[in-house]
Amino acid sequence: MKTQIRRNDELYELTPEIEAELLDSKHYNPDLAPTKVSDRTWRTKDIADFWLGLSVSIPALALASSLVALGVSPVLAVINVILGNVIVLIPIQLNSHVGTKYGIPYPIFARMTFGNKGAKLSTISRSIIGCGWTSIQSWVGGGALAALIGIVIPFFSDQSQTISMPGNDNVMVGQLIGFAVFVLVCGWVAYNGMEKIKWVQNISAPLLIVVITGLIIWSIYTIYATGHSFMDVFRVGNNEALIEQNGGFAYVYLAGLTANIAYWATMALNIPDFSKMAKSQKDQFNGQLIGMPIPMAVCAIAGALFAQATTYAYGTASYDPTTVFFYMSNPLAVAVCAIGVIVATLTTCVAANVVAPANGWSDLAPKKVSFKKGVIITIVISIFVMQPWFIYGSGSAYVFTWLNNYGTIIAPVAAILCADYFVCKQKRVDVASLYHGANGRYAYSNGWNWCAVIAWAVSFIIPLLGNTVFLYQSGSGLTPNFLQMIAANGYLFSFFVAFVVYVALMRSNFCGAPASKGFVSEEEDAEITLVEETISG
Repeated sequence: MKTQIRRNDELYELTPEIEAELLDSKHYNPDLAPTKVSDRTWRTKDIADFWLGLSVSIPALALASSLVALGVSPVLAVINVILGNVIVLIPIQLNSHVGTKYGIPYPIFARMTFGNKGAKLSTISRSIIGCGWTSIQSWVGGGALAALIGIVIPFFSDQSQTISMPGNDNVMVGQLIGFAVFVLVCGWVAYNGMEKIKWVQNISAPLLIVVITGLIIWSIYTIYATGHSFMDVFRVGNNEALIEQNGGFAYVYLAGLTANIAYWATMALNIPDFSKMAKSQKDQFNGQLIGMPIPMAVCAIAGALFAQATTYAYGTASYDPTTVFFYMSNPLAVAVCAIGVIVATLTTCVAANVVAPANGWSDLAPKKVSFKKGVIITIVISIFVMQPWFIYGSGSAYVFTWLNNYGTIIAPVAAILCADYFVCKQKRVDVASLYHGANGRYAYSNGWNWCAVIAWAVSFIIPLLGNTVFLYQSGSGLTPNFLQMIAANGYLFSFFVAFVVYVALMRSNFCGAPASKGFVSEEEDAEITLVEETISG
């Protein structure tokens, strides 16, 4: 029986008959349905603009500035960011392929690999992390909003007006209020759907340029005002004493690399949520190749310049570029930069952080939880559960506590998805069966692919222990032990271990013969696929 159609020799969609049948399935709803080929309209420029909007944000600037604050030289900090982004672009590009080819979002893609029940485990973890990022981005945007309102109502930008919160005894009241407002705005934009996201991207582009340009100008002005030159910044070496306090160069630099990879680790999972809108594989590949590494490199340079400028001016490198608002005395400059930060952060927060958890919560109960209800759940968790004032409260907390830990946990998921789709399943997917639950090809063992679950668990447990139970105490000056050094390489370690273990288990008779593990042979693929030329005669 033909269940899917291949159009343009590369893009698939469900047949109308199968779509009609799936309407009654509890594993299906319109928000999780495959995108029709005719609705896949994003070209290279659209995807590049999408990534530009995601990349230019304050947390992205803080990747390089955090390393400078930990003692790494500005040049090496920039190189670290660029290298990390090039590395993570590989799983992003690989996992984009299935979204473009079959039009399926991430929660449905995960069913193919983890099983219809097991997929919920990976989507829940991704959703929780997405809520954390929504909270952090909203905290940054809330700070900019407070600075903007503070021009008229000084209370909002008064650093002396603080309140004690869990994990941070000195939280600015103005920023806390701004956070609540900003996260609700993010929810409103996401609630109104993908086209609202494209609208935000389109109006943000000019302001993104202003934000980065303004920060660079301020940094260069400050550098020269302190008697230094632009080139002096790139001649600065490592702060050896500070690096030794934080575990030595190898530990700090590798942990920084893991953090930079982890920054986009969530997108390496849920990128099908967006690549399903791509017109072709060429469009999604080129759009991401242009749109992600280049803006992130510019952000790295801007962040490193800012951190070094604050070192020259105030004696200590600031990891958080939003503190520039408190160094500026010109209200017009504050207003322009604050508006730019608000729009840029809104773009990233909605597209990269709200959409994925909203889809994830919807996948838990497709008939009861729509995408819009998923947005509401995401916003509620972001406000009442996550603590951005703590996990974004210092450079070391941002790098070691937040980025490295979650990167280590979800790296295996990206590896397992890549291994399953490209190596095990050979890019052949029975799309209709992804919505059949226990009666489908991807039911595995009562809905769980234990090969994926085991590969996931065994790959991240060691580095996670090195970053939690045996966590290195930053600032202690001690030499990290072997377990802590593995933790510093947590993403790469977990990724490669998971990839190898998963392929080995899937090719063995563990948890059933290969025939029961969701493989689609070339013959079966031909049986279920109707080629477009057949329709047109």
